[in-house]
Amino acid sequence: MGARQIPTTSTLVAFEAAARHGGFSLAAQELVVTEGAISRQVARLEAFLRVSLFVRGGNRVALTEHGKRYAEDVGRLLASLEQSTLQVMTTPSQQRVLELAAVGTFATRWLIPRLPAFARRHSDVVVNISVRNDPFVLSGSGFDAAIAFAHPAWAGAEWRHLFRSSLIPVCLPDIAPSRDRADVEVLAGLPLLHKTTTPESWRDYSRESGIELRDATAGSRFEQFSMLIEAALAGLGVALVPYLYVAEDLRAAALVAVGPPGQQVGKDFILVLNSRSPRADLLNEFADWLVDEAKSDTDPPTSEARPQLLAAIE
Repeated sequence: MGARQIPTTSTLVAFEAAARHGGFSLAAQELVVTEGAISRQVARLEAFLRVSLFVRGGNRVALTEHGKRYAEDVGRLLASLEQSTLQVMTTPSQQRVLELAAVGTFATRWLIPRLPAFARRHSDVVVNISVRNDPFVLSGSGFDAAIAFAHPAWAGAEWRHLFRSSLIPVCLPDIAPSRDRADVEVLAGLPLLHKTTTPESWRDYSRESGIELRDATAGSRFEQFSMLIEAALAGLGVALVPYLYVAEDLRAAALVAVGPPGQQVGKDFILVLNSRSPRADLLNEFADWLVDEAKSDTDPPTSEARPQLLAAIE
């Protein structure tokens, strides 16, 4: 195999900083070099690539279309290289490391509380977790696996089903009307809290449960389930969230359910495996443990053996 067609790191670092700051001056300040040094490094990179990355006009520069695309790739690769470098520098040689991406609320509310059990069985393993709420390209990302909601974007990837968690309406006990009335009256008297990315959830829940809501779209919106839960704990209204996220709150009576669980509007959680992970043996150990943990988790309704949503990613 011939020499790799890869530019020098110094030219890539200079270009990425200039692209991110939209000019050479701020890039020079960040890297503690002169503006001329940044300009020369970018020129060397352009000569290597045989394309223009910036359009220059007086003291102003702007990325070309080639430059925009290349900047995205270079930024991602430099971040991955930095992450790998820091990992090697700070990890004892006898330790094994697993890089995991996960939906933020799942990580804080379900996974992290269970990691001590994994650590007791694998004392030589360090599990690093980063938040990724949306599907992404796992290959080349630096992650060994991702815990995510089932989504067609994961089609073709190797994955394992963890569980399906129903959505359940919860609120503070102090603001819940008396439970000796029907759920329809209980929900009708409380403000509804919504997840920004799934504004139709209350409407779908109403259709499944048969509970008619005054306005299934009115109410405050929050980007993440963790925010919805905190909003419910703050007494702002009733939140429709995965049961597994609030199971402990319900057991502790910090929150109360004010309606039946909705299975059809539930969430399927899957573990997506990076087929190119250099830590395949460790990844399989973790996957087996995680699937076993998921089996031990119970949800109020009976889940289907093969939820329909999973068919979309097979």
